[in-house]
Amino acid sequence: MTFDFSLPHFALFGLPTTFALDRNVLDAAYRKLQAEYHPDRFAAADDAQKRLSLQIATQVNQGYQALKSPLARARYLLQLNGVDTQEETNTAMPVDFLMQQMEWREAIGDAKAARHGDALEALAVEIAAATQTQIAELGQLLDQQQDWLAAAAAVRKLRFLEKLAEEVDDAIDVVMF
Repeated sequence: MTFDFSLPHFALFGLPTTFALDRNVLDAAYRKLQAEYHPDRFAAADDAQKRLSLQIATQVNQGYQALKSPLARARYLLQLNGVDTQEETNTAMPVDFLMQQMEWREAIGDAKAARHGDALEALAVEIAAATQTQIAELGQLLDQQQDWLAAAAAVRKLRFLEKLAEEVDDAIDVVMF
């Protein structure tokens, strides 16, 4: 059994190194690699083969996790291009984006306190649309413009949006159940 551990995740799955990818192709490549290298297939093999299959399966899982989510995929692409997204240290955002965040957070708090599930559902739809817009912008920055610094800022925005979506989902769970 041979395996090149130095392959970037995209090459591992036979995909071009781009933000835009066909999720069905990624999923099919993942299933094929899992079927080929899953440790259960090597249960009767010697210890070295078992260990190698486990290492390969781990590499395949890590690659899949890095590519299946737009946020993780963007982070990975930026990492490949030597760019740190600075998500923990750089929280500077455009004023209009921050104002929208504050409005959404206030609306979430109000709807949660009033137990308005419909208002929370509407917020979830609105935030999902903003997330899709941000993902499209990120794709442009990464694939067409190759503007790594602007893409890093877009990643930070997307992270904010994903956290907001989680807050809405949590509030819906509280109100509905």
